[in-house]
Amino acid sequence: MKVLVADSMAKEGLEILQKVAQVDVKTGLSEEELLAIIGEYDAIIVRSQTQVTGAIINAGTRLQVIGRVGAGVDNIKLTEATAHGVVVVNAPDGNTISAAEHAVALMLALSRHIPQANASLKSGKWKRNEFMGTEARGKTLGVIGLGRIGTEVARRAQGLQMKIIGYDPFISEDHARNIQVDLVPLAELFRESDYITLHVPRMEAGKHLIGTRELAKMKPSVRIINCARGGLIDEVALVKAVREKRVAGAAIDVYEQEPCTDSPLFGVDQIIVTPHLGASTTEAQVSSAVSVAGQIKDIFDGLPAAAAVNAPLIPVETLSVVAPFLPLGTALGRLVSQLSDGQLNSIRITYEGEISTHDTNALKAAVLGGLLEGVIEERVNLVNANLIAGQRGLDVAEQKDVSSRNYASLVTVAATTSKGVTSVSGTVLNDEPQVVRIDDYWLGLVSTGGHFLFSEHRDRPGMIGAVGSITGRNDVNVSYMYLGRLKARGDAIMVLALDKILSEATLDEIRALDGVYWARTVKL
Repeated sequence: MKVLVADSMAKEGLEILQKVAQVDVKTGLSEEELLAIIGEYDAIIVRSQTQVTGAIINAGTRLQVIGRVGAGVDNIKLTEATAHGVVVVNAPDGNTISAAEHAVALMLALSRHIPQANASLKSGKWKRNEFMGTEARGKTLGVIGLGRIGTEVARRAQGLQMKIIGYDPFISEDHARNIQVDLVPLAELFRESDYITLHVPRMEAGKHLIGTRELAKMKPSVRIINCARGGLIDEVALVKAVREKRVAGAAIDVYEQEPCTDSPLFGVDQIIVTPHLGASTTEAQVSSAVSVAGQIKDIFDGLPAAAAVNAPLIPVETLSVVAPFLPLGTALGRLVSQLSDGQLNSIRITYEGEISTHDTNALKAAVLGGLLEGVIEERVNLVNANLIAGQRGLDVAEQKDVSSRNYASLVTVAATTSKGVTSVSGTVLNDEPQVVRIDDYWLGLVSTGGHFLFSEHRDRPGMIGAVGSITGRNDVNVSYMYLGRLKARGDAIMVLALDKILSEATLDEIRALDGVYWARTVKL
């Protein structure tokens, strides 16, 4: 076996691989240089610098595995890897403690103005009064995202005698109690927190979790820490809020564009910046390298990888039946995630008809992957589905029934939250995934992707026209629509397929219509 190490890697990982393979360390290669040699190798290992493109994967005729020393796999073309049967592995736990400690370090540096005081004294000034700080003890820390890193930050903040509140709809209330975090709505977290720390994945381009509107809800004494992903905070809005003393300070480790050597953030004394150092500890580098090297060794030995990013292949005997249902499972998971309110506690997946007679583990992984998409960094697959659900305290139950009332096969996903149960059902018709039921409403939504408006309302004349008038006035085209109702002039549901997403202001107009119970946008 031959392994190409294309980015730097701790020697402890190299030593593991050298026992089972020829290891060539060649860093800083261009794509052309990689294309020229990749055909010689059974595995390639990268960090974030090297881009493993589709062309490289195509040229890697011997490739069995791609190793990512770290958690994110944005630089690896997963679809091509999966299509070529190449396993992608990473080290999702390797930098957990390192990133958590860096967030806490930045929080304390903000509290005591440590970088500014250091710079002032080294410039020959002794100005103690300019650096009056504040204690963390007794303050409220708002943690957005209570996955592995967010949980570790919360545990360390408890040692500082802080009050911890958190927002993460995708952990159970029991899990939150176990880590001594009070779950609150996001608006309340913004309003009550003295410190806010972010630990969620990257959002869609152009979207910000914290922007002008969110900053306006916070205390003027709030301090914000982002060691998660660039783009979660509107950097321009943050600079403006700090300059206007509507935010006391911020500490930023990640940026919308990296490497970043010029930013409005750099010109504000109250904003501390570091160059993406969350995982930059000796221990994290060693842990990640050892994890990835061990998994590559296991794959060479014919064993499963502990942290495979792309799902293992479905057995041939079930492929023809189950494979068409995988996009449906992902769509149902996404849909129930976006339609449900409250704190998620449990998921029940019901398989009816022909699909119930087959191995549905891959379908369960697809449902959980859609449910947690955008919530966690790693992809959910056959290997880690139960582990990820367990880490978040989610009870996932499956039920099978060989009979099905209306369809040859039907899959139902029901999410139980602190506010009730949301249920969606779907099937595959003409090789297309279709959502056929939402709670008690039957319809026939082809779920191939795009933006949708979902609304529940009282069935009355003019309702469809009223909603269409609002979307038209706001230059949002409706490409097609679906309706379901329990009875004439009773309750009904309407689904509009949109050419682009509705603004929050437009959505508020629709919610204000007489007879509309709720309305929200969904992306499938």
